[in-house]
Amino acid sequence: MWLGAPHAGHHVMDQQISFCTTSDDVSIAYATLGDGPPLVYATGWPGHLAVEWETPFSRQLLEALAGGFTLIRYDMRGSGLSDRKVGEITLDLMLKDLAAVVDDLKLEQFALLSLGFLAGPVALTFAAEHPSRVSALIMSNGYLRGSELTTPERAHALVDYIRNFGFPLAIDDDMRKEDFENLQEVRKIQTEAAPLKVQASVAKVMLSVDVSASVDRLSMPVLVMHGRHDKVVPFSLGRDLAARIPHASFVPLEEPASAPWQQRNVIAKEIHRFLGVEPPQERAEARPLPAGTPLTILFTDIESSTSLTQQLGDAQAQELLRSHNSIVRDALAASDGSEVKHTGDGIMASFPSATRALECAISIQRAIAERAEQSPWPLRVRIGLNAGEPVAEDADLFGTAVQLASRICDAAEPGHILASNVVRELTAGKGFLFADRGTAALRGFEDPVRVFDVNWRQE
Repeated sequence: MWLGAPHAGHHVMDQQISFCTTSDDVSIAYATLGDGPPLVYATGWPGHLAVEWETPFSRQLLEALAGGFTLIRYDMRGSGLSDRKVGEITLDLMLKDLAAVVDDLKLEQFALLSLGFLAGPVALTFAAEHPSRVSALIMSNGYLRGSELTTPERAHALVDYIRNFGFPLAIDDDMRKEDFENLQEVRKIQTEAAPLKVQASVAKVMLSVDVSASVDRLSMPVLVMHGRHDKVVPFSLGRDLAARIPHASFVPLEEPASAPWQQRNVIAKEIHRFLGVEPPQERAEARPLPAGTPLTILFTDIESSTSLTQQLGDAQAQELLRSHNSIVRDALAASDGSEVKHTGDGIMASFPSATRALECAISIQRAIAERAEQSPWPLRVRIGLNAGEPVAEDADLFGTAVQLASRICDAAEPGHILASNVVRELTAGKGFLFADRGTAALRGFEDPVRVFDVNWRQE
């Protein structure tokens, strides 16, 4: 069963909130988002559907998950828009919340997703009890026994801390400013989501639950993802969980950050791959830029695409183009870049950060180099970057900054990254290696332009 009306593009996504009633007469709020086969997002911690949707980094995660799916999520009892007047939380009661939502939507079959905290045990137990309804189970940072998360003394102290102050948020010395600011938003969501006594009640279940008896009853395809650096659920518990499930797929998440919103791109990619759903490739509608907004512009260009078509034939040349597009779009997603348009032989993209733009360019060239080791067909791409204040109009970017980036790309050698001096200056001290290529005479520019070759090869 598919839900929701088709959209012209994912940029017009908006969630629809509804309510249902559990078997023990508790009102549960749930939201649907997107269009496609249903993907039910099991709740593992108190949340707030409305506040999460209004928070940019949370919304980006939800939109990434909903690409190609109807994403269904809900506020557990005691939190968000659901009934707040509840007593102690138990695993059985959380299962009632989930059952009420999927029953209200009359879902005969659906994929079930959990992304940490108590969601893993909830999703695993529900799947074991309803194997004919759960077509696939996806768990990130899941576990079987809460007693293995920490020592009894620390578990008791953590519940007391949460009851008084809320869940502790880890702040690292090398944390990016953006992530630090997002943690403040996480605290805001938790404050809006539920009283501290409800959060403590959920933490108590999380630290004591044991669903090991249910794992052998899983008969559907299962994907287990787990962050190597997860500070709540040790990596070894996720690995052991996957080992207990026959034929489960296991994907280690290598990102140093462990929160789902920090790993949204790789998580969404693995989910789409596992479920065989192609995410929509429409680029987001460009938002109007205030005058003077600085952006870094990146162009890619496939070497001699016309001669490649003549040499390889239309079908093989098109396959090369698809490989290029996939590599570039994966790198853009991982670097918070925005695809502006496809240029026929390449892609134009924009970044609010010159550093992220260079990281993206390096990632593209390294991915192309890895592909070359496995494919007999050559794919060589030149990349050019410039930074400035482009003009936004009709979801496109124009102006001198864009034109110069395009010309720098034209001047680059295949397999190279060429950047303007302003990009080099903006990324000074960030660890990039530049080789001065002197000045270049670029078509359409009266004065020569100083350009720099970026060293992307790993030493």
